[in-house]
Amino acid sequence: MAAISIPSHMKAWTYSEYGKSNEVLKFNHSVPLPEVKADQVLIKVAAASLNPIDYKRMEGHFRNTDSPLPTAPGYDVAGVVVKVGSEVKKFKVGDEVYGDINVKALEYPKVIGSLAEYTAAEERLLAHKPQNLSIAEAASLPLTLETAYEGLERTGFSAGKSILVLGGAGGVGTHVIQLAKHVYGASKVAATASTRKLELLRNLGADLPIDYTKENFEDLPEKFDVVFDTVGQTEQAFKALKEGGKVVTIVPPGFSSAILFILSTDGAILEKLNPYLESGKLKPVLDPKSPFPFSQTVEAFSHLETNRATGKVVVYPIP
Repeated sequence: MAAISIPSHMKAWTYSEYGKSNEVLKFNHSVPLPEVKADQVLIKVAAASLNPIDYKRMEGHFRNTDSPLPTAPGYDVAGVVVKVGSEVKKFKVGDEVYGDINVKALEYPKVIGSLAEYTAAEERLLAHKPQNLSIAEAASLPLTLETAYEGLERTGFSAGKSILVLGGAGGVGTHVIQLAKHVYGASKVAATASTRKLELLRNLGADLPIDYTKENFEDLPEKFDVVFDTVGQTEQAFKALKEGGKVVTIVPPGFSSAILFILSTDGAILEKLNPYLESGKLKPVLDPKSPFPFSQTVEAFSHLETNRATGKVVVYPIP
């Protein structure tokens, strides 16, 4: 295979100060490529997806544990390996990969994220792209799919249990519904969303879609083994719980007896779930406005920040 030509500088979206995405995020034509460590691969980025953590970080919500500015945001990536570190065993140049490139979401994320032409990531954070998915679909998955899986694992979820998903049409919620129903074998899946998204919930596998604009889930006579809170309604979640049930949330500050966690990324989760993606049991859910081209990354953030996105907001192609 001919050697791949890798430039010394690249295009990327970067910010040098904290603030709103439409004020601080700038297109930069000449950013040095990241260094590739022994356990990392260099990825030619083809697509990235946005997560709320991207703009919360940009607004300075965890500046005490952030990496130094300027930085290129972006956790989720899909692309092609163009260089491998000396210790890398799983991937070779030319492999299509996807993953969440930051080990811990809130602790020193990479200075060069996925909203750049190239990014570097540890081998253990990545997985081979499922063959049946487009590069944009693959980019939509890592952080939210891993979060959904990790949350279910932490509750000890298993076949025959029931679950209520708060925020069923969001990035994490769409995956919780599918995992619970099609991978774990839930006895019943209920989920909340606004009126126009109820049909999506049904299509993903929800037995009981709940229109939060018309009814309060905590008033339902039915109670659940697990409530997975993706929206920050942890206190109310306990009112929908069976005795001995568990509430898991991804929204700080949580609540004393809830399981609150922040994802530690692991490519092994994606590799484990790849067969379910390739068989069609798990499906990526892209927002109808996706994908946004690289040049419209600010518009992509603006759409995500409305809190009205369905599934995932994806930036593709890059560049």
